[in-house]
Amino acid sequence: MSDNEHMKISLVTDIGQKRSNNQDFINKFDNHSGNTLIVLADGMGGHRAGNIASEMTVTDLGREWLNTDLTDLGQIRDWLVNNIEIVNRRIYELGQTEDFQGMGTTIEALVVVDCNVLFAHIGDSRIGLIRDGVYTQLTSDHSLVNELVKAGQLTEEEAASHPQKNIITQSIGQASPVEPDLGIQTLGENDYLLVNSDGLTNMISNETIVSVLADENKNLDEKAETLIQLANDAGGFDNITVALIHAEREGDE
Repeated sequence: MSDNEHMKISLVTDIGQKRSNNQDFINKFDNHSGNTLIVLADGMGGHRAGNIASEMTVTDLGREWLNTDLTDLGQIRDWLVNNIEIVNRRIYELGQTEDFQGMGTTIEALVVVDCNVLFAHIGDSRIGLIRDGVYTQLTSDHSLVNELVKAGQLTEEEAASHPQKNIITQSIGQASPVEPDLGIQTLGENDYLLVNSDGLTNMISNETIVSVLADENKNLDEKAETLIQLANDAGGFDNITVALIHAEREGDE
Protein backbone atom coordinates (compact mmCIF):
# COMPACT_ATOMS: atom_id res chain seq x y z
CA MET A 1 0.00 0.00 0.00
CA SER A 2 1.52 3.36 -0.89
CA ASP A 3 0.24 6.85 -0.53
CA ASN A 4 0.40 9.74 -2.92
CA GLU A 5 -1.36 12.43 -0.91
CA HIS A 6 -4.84 10.90 -0.96
CA MET A 7 -4.15 8.19 -3.52
CA LYS A 8 -3.89 4.64 -2.26
CA ILE A 9 -2.66 1.74 -4.40
CA SER A 10 -3.04 -2.01 -3.97
CA LEU A 11 -1.53 -4.68 -6.24
CA VAL A 12 -2.35 -8.42 -6.24
CA THR A 13 -1.58 -11.26 -8.64
CA ASP A 14 -2.71 -14.88 -8.47
CA ILE A 15 -2.04 -18.00 -10.54
CA GLY A 16 -5.76 -18.88 -10.69
CA GLN A 17 -7.21 -22.41 -10.57
CA LYS A 18 -6.15 -23.96 -13.88
CA ARG A 19 -2.70 -22.72 -14.88
CA SER A 20 0.58 -24.33 -13.86
CA ASN A 21 2.41 -20.99 -13.73
CA ASN A 22 1.68 -17.28 -13.49
CA GLN A 23 2.55 -15.36 -16.67
CA ASP A 24 1.07 -12.14 -15.31
CA PHE A 25 3.44 -9.67 -13.68
CA ILE A 26 2.78 -6.40 -11.87
CA ASN A 27 4.82 -3.90 -9.90
CA LYS A 28 5.04 -0.22 -9.03
CA PHE A 29 7.97 2.18 -8.99
CA ASP A 30 8.44 5.73 -7.66
CA ASN A 31 10.70 8.15 -9.54
CA HIS A 32 12.85 10.89 -7.96
CA SER A 33 9.82 13.21 -7.88
CA GLY A 34 7.78 10.62 -5.98
CA ASN A 35 5.45 9.93 -8.91
CA THR A 36 4.33 6.31 -9.13
CA LEU A 37 4.46 4.14 -12.26
CA ILE A 38 2.32 0.98 -12.17
CA VAL A 39 2.93 -1.65 -14.86
CA LEU A 40 0.77 -4.72 -15.45
CA ALA A 41 1.74 -7.26 -18.11
CA ASP A 42 -0.03 -10.48 -19.14
CA GLY A 43 2.56 -12.62 -20.90
CA MET A 44 2.05 -15.09 -23.71
CA GLY A 45 4.13 -17.57 -25.61
CA GLY A 46 5.62 -20.86 -24.51
CA HIS A 47 5.68 -21.87 -20.86
CA ARG A 48 8.88 -19.94 -20.09
CA ALA A 49 8.62 -17.21 -22.69
CA GLY A 50 5.41 -15.64 -21.39
CA ASN A 51 6.81 -15.33 -17.88
CA ILE A 52 9.96 -13.67 -19.12
CA ALA A 53 8.17 -11.29 -21.51
CA SER A 54 5.88 -9.97 -18.78
CA GLU A 55 8.53 -9.74 -16.07
CA MET A 56 11.07 -8.07 -18.40
CA THR A 57 8.50 -5.56 -19.62
CA VAL A 58 7.53 -4.52 -16.11
CA THR A 59 11.05 -4.55 -14.68
CA ASP A 60 12.79 -2.81 -17.60
CA LEU A 61 10.22 -0.03 -17.72
CA GLY A 62 10.34 0.34 -13.95
CA ARG A 63 14.12 0.50 -13.86
CA GLU A 64 14.08 3.35 -16.38
CA TRP A 65 11.31 5.19 -14.49
CA LEU A 66 13.26 5.08 -11.20
CA ASN A 67 15.98 7.20 -12.81
CA THR A 68 13.65 9.99 -13.96
CA ASP A 69 12.34 13.02 -12.09
CA LEU A 70 9.48 13.70 -14.52
CA THR A 71 6.34 15.46 -13.32
CA ASP A 72 5.15 17.13 -16.55
CA LEU A 73 2.31 15.14 -18.14
CA GLY A 74 3.43 15.84 -21.71
CA GLN A 75 6.97 14.70 -20.95
CA ILE A 76 5.66 11.61 -19.15
CA ARG A 77 3.50 10.74 -22.17
CA ASP A 78 6.53 10.99 -24.47
CA TRP A 79 8.59 8.95 -22.01
CA LEU A 80 5.97 6.18 -21.97
CA VAL A 81 5.73 6.02 -25.77
CA ASN A 82 9.52 5.95 -26.24
CA ASN A 83 10.29 3.47 -23.51
CA ILE A 84 7.44 1.09 -24.35
CA GLU A 85 8.80 0.89 -27.90
CA ILE A 86 12.32 0.19 -26.59
CA VAL A 87 10.91 -2.69 -24.52
CA ASN A 88 8.90 -3.89 -27.54
CA ARG A 89 12.08 -4.14 -29.63
CA ARG A 90 13.94 -5.91 -26.84
CA ILE A 91 11.21 -8.53 -26.39
CA TYR A 92 10.86 -8.94 -30.17
CA GLU A 93 14.59 -9.57 -30.58
CA LEU A 94 14.65 -12.07 -27.72
CA GLY A 95 11.58 -13.72 -29.30
CA GLN A 96 13.63 -14.45 -32.43
CA THR A 97 15.79 -16.90 -30.44
CA GLU A 98 14.81 -20.55 -30.19
CA ASP A 99 14.16 -20.57 -26.44
CA PHE A 100 11.76 -17.64 -26.49
CA GLN A 101 9.99 -18.00 -29.82
CA GLY A 102 6.73 -16.12 -30.09
CA MET A 103 7.02 -14.42 -26.70
CA GLY A 104 4.90 -11.37 -26.10
CA THR A 105 2.84 -9.54 -23.52
CA THR A 106 0.07 -7.05 -23.00
CA ILE A 107 0.90 -3.89 -21.06
CA GLU A 108 -0.94 -1.35 -18.98
CA ALA A 109 1.43 1.39 -17.81
CA LEU A 110 0.00 4.11 -15.55
CA VAL A 111 1.69 7.12 -13.98
CA VAL A 112 0.01 8.82 -11.03
CA VAL A 113 0.68 12.57 -10.79
CA ASP A 114 -1.37 14.29 -8.07
CA CYS A 115 -4.98 13.42 -8.95
CA ASN A 116 -4.23 12.57 -12.58
CA VAL A 117 -3.47 9.14 -13.99
CA LEU A 118 -1.80 9.04 -17.39
CA PHE A 119 -1.93 5.63 -19.04
CA ALA A 120 -0.67 3.64 -22.02
CA HIS A 121 -2.46 0.47 -23.14
CA ILE A 122 -1.56 -2.39 -25.49
CA GLY A 123 -3.43 -5.70 -25.67
CA ASP A 124 -6.50 -6.98 -23.84
CA SER A 125 -5.80 -6.19 -20.22
CA ARG A 126 -8.08 -3.37 -19.05
CA ILE A 127 -8.30 -0.11 -17.17
CA GLY A 128 -11.68 0.93 -15.79
CA LEU A 129 -12.98 3.88 -13.79
CA ILE A 130 -15.47 3.20 -11.01
CA ARG A 131 -17.31 6.40 -10.08
CA ASP A 132 -20.59 6.68 -8.16
CA GLY A 133 -21.32 2.98 -8.56
CA VAL A 134 -20.74 2.88 -12.32
CA TYR A 135 -17.91 1.03 -14.10
CA THR A 136 -16.61 2.68 -17.29
CA GLN A 137 -13.96 0.91 -19.35
CA LEU A 138 -11.26 3.42 -20.35
CA THR A 139 -9.36 1.10 -22.67
CA SER A 140 -10.46 -0.71 -25.81
CA ASP A 141 -9.23 -4.30 -26.14
CA HIS A 142 -6.71 -4.83 -28.94
CA SER A 143 -8.32 -8.15 -29.80
CA LEU A 144 -9.65 -9.82 -32.90
CA VAL A 145 -13.17 -10.12 -31.47
CA ASN A 146 -13.23 -6.47 -30.40
CA GLU A 147 -12.22 -5.43 -33.95
CA LEU A 148 -15.19 -7.48 -35.18
CA VAL A 149 -17.51 -5.84 -32.62
CA LYS A 150 -16.32 -2.40 -33.69
CA ALA A 151 -16.93 -3.34 -37.34
CA GLY A 152 -20.48 -4.43 -36.45
CA GLN A 153 -19.82 -8.08 -37.32
CA LEU A 154 -20.21 -9.45 -33.78
CA THR A 155 -22.33 -8.43 -30.81
CA GLU A 156 -20.77 -7.93 -27.35
CA GLU A 157 -22.50 -11.16 -26.23
CA GLU A 158 -21.12 -13.14 -29.17
CA ALA A 159 -17.67 -11.71 -28.54
CA ALA A 160 -17.76 -12.81 -24.88
CA SER A 161 -18.01 -16.48 -25.83
CA HIS A 162 -16.11 -16.44 -29.14
CA PRO A 163 -13.57 -19.29 -29.56
CA GLN A 164 -10.88 -16.87 -30.80
CA LYS A 165 -11.41 -14.50 -27.92
CA ASN A 166 -7.78 -14.68 -26.80
CA ILE A 167 -6.25 -13.56 -30.11
CA ILE A 168 -4.85 -10.07 -29.69
CA THR A 169 -4.04 -7.69 -32.51
CA GLN A 170 -1.23 -5.78 -30.82
CA SER A 171 1.30 -6.77 -28.17
CA ILE A 172 4.74 -6.02 -26.79
CA GLY A 173 7.18 -8.21 -28.73
CA GLN A 174 5.75 -7.64 -32.21
CA ALA A 175 7.92 -6.90 -35.26
CA SER A 176 6.31 -3.56 -36.14
CA PRO A 177 6.40 -0.57 -33.76
CA VAL A 178 3.63 -0.68 -31.16
CA GLU A 179 0.99 2.03 -31.07
CA PRO A 180 -0.21 2.30 -27.49
CA ASP A 181 -3.56 3.90 -26.79
CA LEU A 182 -2.90 6.83 -24.48
CA GLY A 183 -5.29 8.43 -22.06
CA ILE A 184 -5.55 10.55 -18.96
CA GLN A 185 -8.08 10.28 -16.17
CA THR A 186 -8.53 12.76 -13.34
CA LEU A 187 -9.71 11.07 -10.16
CA GLY A 188 -12.17 12.81 -7.89
CA GLU A 189 -12.90 11.91 -4.29
CA ASN A 190 -13.79 8.23 -3.81
CA ASP A 191 -13.11 7.30 -7.47
CA TYR A 192 -11.39 4.00 -8.15
CA LEU A 193 -9.25 2.93 -11.09
CA LEU A 194 -9.12 -0.81 -11.65
CA VAL A 195 -6.31 -2.22 -13.80
CA ASN A 196 -6.60 -5.93 -14.51
CA SER A 197 -5.58 -8.81 -16.73
CA ASP A 198 -8.36 -10.57 -18.65
CA GLY A 199 -8.28 -13.35 -16.04
CA LEU A 200 -10.45 -11.09 -13.88
CA THR A 201 -12.98 -9.64 -16.31
CA ASN A 202 -13.50 -12.96 -18.15
CA MET A 203 -14.67 -14.42 -14.83
CA ILE A 204 -16.70 -11.72 -13.05
CA SER A 205 -19.08 -9.00 -14.19
CA ASN A 206 -18.62 -5.25 -13.93
CA GLU A 207 -21.61 -5.23 -11.54
CA THR A 208 -19.75 -7.59 -9.21
CA ILE A 209 -16.66 -5.35 -9.36
CA VAL A 210 -18.76 -2.30 -8.45
CA SER A 211 -20.37 -4.06 -5.49
CA VAL A 212 -17.01 -5.20 -4.08
CA LEU A 213 -15.63 -1.66 -4.27
CA ALA A 214 -18.75 -0.27 -2.58
CA ASP A 215 -18.19 -2.44 0.54
CA GLU A 216 -17.27 0.04 3.26
CA ASN A 217 -16.17 -2.72 5.66
CA LYS A 218 -13.16 -3.64 3.53
CA ASN A 219 -9.93 -1.71 3.04
CA LEU A 220 -8.32 -1.39 -0.40
CA ASP A 221 -6.11 -4.48 -0.06
CA GLU A 222 -9.10 -6.55 1.05
CA LYS A 223 -11.13 -5.31 -1.93
CA ALA A 224 -8.35 -6.31 -4.34
CA GLU A 225 -8.09 -9.75 -2.68
CA THR A 226 -11.88 -10.18 -2.84
CA LEU A 227 -11.91 -9.52 -6.61
CA ILE A 228 -9.25 -12.23 -7.08
CA GLN A 229 -11.16 -14.63 -4.82
CA LEU A 230 -14.41 -14.12 -6.75
CA ALA A 231 -12.65 -14.76 -10.09
CA ASN A 232 -11.22 -17.98 -8.62
CA ASP A 233 -14.62 -19.00 -7.26
CA ALA A 234 -16.05 -18.51 -10.76
CA GLY A 235 -13.50 -20.93 -12.22
CA GLY A 236 -10.20 -19.04 -12.23
CA PHE A 237 -9.38 -20.24 -15.75
CA ASP A 238 -6.46 -17.81 -16.16
CA ASN A 239 -3.93 -15.94 -14.08
CA ILE A 240 -5.63 -13.01 -12.33
CA THR A 241 -3.96 -9.67 -11.65
CA VAL A 242 -5.43 -6.52 -10.17
CA ALA A 243 -4.22 -3.01 -9.38
CA LEU A 244 -6.61 -0.74 -7.51
CA ILE A 245 -6.03 3.00 -7.22
CA HIS A 246 -8.34 4.84 -4.86
CA ALA A 247 -8.69 8.60 -4.53
CA GLU A 248 -9.64 8.85 -0.89
CA ARG A 249 -12.05 11.32 0.59
CA GLU A 250 -10.47 14.19 2.49
CA GLY A 251 -9.85 13.00 6.02
CA ASP A 252 -10.00 9.28 5.17
CA GLU A 253 -7.41 7.14 6.87
